[in-house]
Amino acid sequence: MMRKKLASLGMTSLLLAGLVATSQTVSAKEMSIQERIAAGKKIAWNRRGGNCLACHVMDNGELPGNTAPALMMMKQRYPDWHDLRAQIWDPRVRNPNAFMPPFGAHRILSEREIDLVTDYIHSL
Repeated sequence: MMRKKLASLGMTSLLLAGLVATSQTVSAKEMSIQERIAAGKKIAWNRRGGNCLACHVMDNGELPGNTAPALMMMKQRYPDWHDLRAQIWDPRVRNPNAFMPPFGAHRILSEREIDLVTDYIHSL
């Protein structure tokens, strides 16, 4: 009898925890474009995340790298957001000798993180 009560209590706790976690998760599509750009910048500048600043001059970043093109005028360079996203996901598609890591193909960033970084980079 006690085992059934404990099992029931455990299942209820798990269900409630799942509901709370689900309700607190905000999908990228529910965020405003300004929030998406800010979140993408945070990922791009994070040394454990995108770390774009290690190789690219961008958006007044401190101590940027200079081994890759400066990230500016990105809407002119990539009018189609999806083309820029594809480049971030796997730059080897356009250039097999690309130095940039394939953030999507190697699962360095999640699909959501790649979307947010793309929003940020496309805004530059």
